[in-house]
Amino acid sequence: MLDLHSDPFGRLVLTIDGVAHDGVVPVRAFPITAPGEGIALVGAEGRELAWIERLEDLPAPQRALVAEELAAREFTPEIRRIIRVSGYVTPCTWTVDTDRGETQFVLKSEEAIRRLPPNGLLIADGRGISFLVRDVGGLDAGSRKVLDRFL
Repeated sequence: MLDLHSDPFGRLVLTIDGVAHDGVVPVRAFPITAPGEGIALVGAEGRELAWIERLEDLPAPQRALVAEELAAREFTPEIRRIIRVSGYVTPCTWTVDTDRGETQFVLKSEEAIRRLPPNGLLIADGRGISFLVRDVGGLDAGSRKVLDRFL
């Protein structure tokens, strides 16, 4: 069992064998394909201090702390619909509807679109933000048609 809590400044503190490690950061091993499994607790020096096999196995208070920290660190909007693209030659501007609202991004090259098993995509924009498509087949026909031209 982990002794994990947050300090008065909101930073995670992990105590192992009586030694407190301040500024601990949770890092997912597989953030897209297995987000609830394989989470390392990394110390301020960048070394792994502890391993969490499954997030759901933690007691509720600690699970909430880790989940809250992960949510603050990770920003991967999920594309629900492709509204339009400025053209089919890169670079081009995409206007998309995401789980966080409508936005635009620049796709610099087709190589910025990466396939994820079983039927997902990860699209990196020109600023380094990654957008997730969980299931290409679940998108509307117009969105799938746009993606077909880039894949």
